Amino acid sequence: MELRKRGAAVVITVDCGITAFEPLEGAAQEGLDVVVVDHHVAEPRLPVAAAVVNPNRLDDDSPHGALAAVGVAFLLVVAVNRTLRDAGWYSERQEPNLLQWLDLVALGTVCDVVPLNGLNRTLVTQGLKVMGRRGNAGIAALADVAGITETLEAYHAGFLLGPRVNAGGRVGESWLGAALLSTSNAEEAQAYAIRLDAYNQERRAIETVCLEQAIEQVERDGMTDGLVYASSADWHPGVIGIVAGRLRERYNRPACVVAMEDGVGKGSGRSVRGVDLGAAVIAARQSELLMNGGGHKMAAGFTVAQDKEDAFRAFLGERIDSDAGPDGLAPNLRLDGALDAAGASVDLVQAMERLAPFGAGNARPRFALPSARVLNADVVGANHVRCFLGGEGRGRLKAIAFRAVGEPLGDALLKSTGLPMHLAGQIKIDRWQGRESVQFIIDDGAVQA
Repeated sequence: MELRKRGAAVVITVDCGITAFEPLEGAAQEGLDVVVVDHHVAEPRLPVAAAVVNPNRLDDDSPHGALAAVGVAFLLVVAVNRTLRDAGWYSERQEPNLLQWLDLVALGTVCDVVPLNGLNRTLVTQGLKVMGRRGNAGIAALADVAGITETLEAYHAGFLLGPRVNAGGRVGESWLGAALLSTSNAEEAQAYAIRLDAYNQERRAIETVCLEQAIEQVERDGMTDGLVYASSADWHPGVIGIVAGRLRERYNRPACVVAMEDGVGKGSGRSVRGVDLGAAVIAARQSELLMNGGGHKMAAGFTVAQDKEDAFRAFLGERIDSDAGPDGLAPNLRLDGALDAAGASVDLVQAMERLAPFGAGNARPRFALPSARVLNADVVGANHVRCFLGGEGRGRLKAIAFRAVGEPLGDALLKSTGLPMHLAGQIKIDRWQGRESVQFIIDDGAVQA
């Protein structure tokens, strides 16, 4: 109603709307034409709208179901542009260069953690080239604030730029991210980037407290079947998705985290391969256990009344247990090869970079370092373990295990100086003061028996 009062006639939703039945019905009654652009799993019933653009509609047979919402939006723009061209719209006007916006498409695609194959891979590969030219004032300013000096890659988009763009919506001012990415004023972009960086630091502090409390709750109360579930009235709803992801990584199970306020919980979930969390949440909503909810295989969001939370948790546990099968969810770590410390060379990493961009669906190759000797190890930063590894030959390989302090992996590294360990991880180029060397990012390890 408010949009209609302000003179809006057409509204486009992006990354939401596919199950917003009541709000969109109300919008139609107010005379608004709504175009829903989404990628979340649809139901047989579609919302009332002028158009519903979603490759995951049940009646859509396109091969693009893995697109992020930003990719769906970009294809819509391409289609509209083509229609305008065919209609002669550009006969007296300059046609826009759509390729200039591929940096935003790449950023959104990587941050939404969709599989980087098929069309997603093409969009990100080309988008990173555009991003590398730093033509977007906001991306350039954010890269400077984040201290990125090398060529922008998928890693920077997913772990350095994306979290800062999202920080405003999580714990600060939700309009900041869009303002940053849409401005062409370099000074304005720098001011926005600095504010978002500050919000990101605040977000990290809030996230740390929430994660510690969630782990304590899970360890104390246990888990429901294959599900990790934590809920509290003390948590900020802006960080629960990140915390759910951390719990998923820690326990290798689907994880849901709920921020409860005034009897209503805002929840976010992250899943593991083989468990369709989005479908489970939709089924729970259809069973009237949720006020709202939806998502896709690997992630979901929901709103639950406090008096139905136990029933919802039990429902999810049963669904996940059914998806997992009789053998349950077994932790697994896929390895692509074995290396000796001496074999981890810059040339090898550069050869592997031809397979980039790396991300969901196209993971960076992971190697085993069998019987590696931990020559020395110490703590760096807040909770990382840095060490040097030796192998059968004379090679010496720099390594780091992120967020490992206080964890079994970190304890083993710090206590195993000189002793052999079987390690698994990824190799990357570490650039420092103009020099290039190889660093081993440790994912897991075991003390050699």
